[in-house]
Amino acid sequence: MIIKTPIAKIDIERPSKDLIKRLEGIGSATASGELRKLGINAAAIDGLVSFVPGTSVVGPAITLQYMPKREDQFPEGEYRDPESQIHRHALYHVQSGDIIVVDGRGEISSGVFGEMMLTYLKGKGGLGIVIDGAIRDFGDSKELGLGMWMKGVTPYSHTQTVQFPYAYNVPIDCAGTLVMPGDIIIADDDGAVVVPAQLAEQLAEAGGEHAEWEVFVRIKLADGGDLRKYYPMTDEARAEYEEWKKTNG
Repeated sequence: MIIKTPIAKIDIERPSKDLIKRLEGIGSATASGELRKLGINAAAIDGLVSFVPGTSVVGPAITLQYMPKREDQFPEGEYRDPESQIHRHALYHVQSGDIIVVDGRGEISSGVFGEMMLTYLKGKGGLGIVIDGAIRDFGDSKELGLGMWMKGVTPYSHTQTVQFPYAYNVPIDCAGTLVMPGDIIIADDDGAVVVPAQLAEQLAEAGGEHAEWEVFVRIKLADGGDLRKYYPMTDEARAEYEEWKKTNG
């Protein structure tokens, strides 16, 4: 007898659009550094790389958890009893600006999503996927305009080999990093960083200042400025920076 997997029916709490906009200019590297100052030492999801270079996203996480496959818990056949497939229910909850984050157990022989599922994600306004694992149908999926951070690609379907989707919008381990439903993801070519929802406002404030002085320093270094003076900024350079801010709004 097949035991149907429990299906969570919870949604996430989403941040304001204003907060997301303020976080968009920060970048994963700055976010990681500033989160360390706020007490979060390892915010990056290590080992995942961008499969769509040049893409950057900021948005709340809908989480999806995979578990080792056991035949009494999941029926054979990719399309049998579709509504028992938990990865579909995670997608049903997607709203504009969301990011799907998956504990795929590091398996690259399991295509967590394929082109059809990702097309649905795009159609719902989702921004991208962050997967400790793989997808299939990459050739077509990469043209959808979604951000994709993962370990690899595969021809296998999501349950064809060793695992199956078990729960969504629960705390997950994504490549060794804790992700809570509703945490904010900042992802770009440097990787994906998890921002605890309760620290997002503080990060936006600190990260915005950081990003601003980096613009100033970049200008000075491009003009041949002394690295010893401008990076990190000396007191003299910081005085210049304050004047630059006044001039440039």
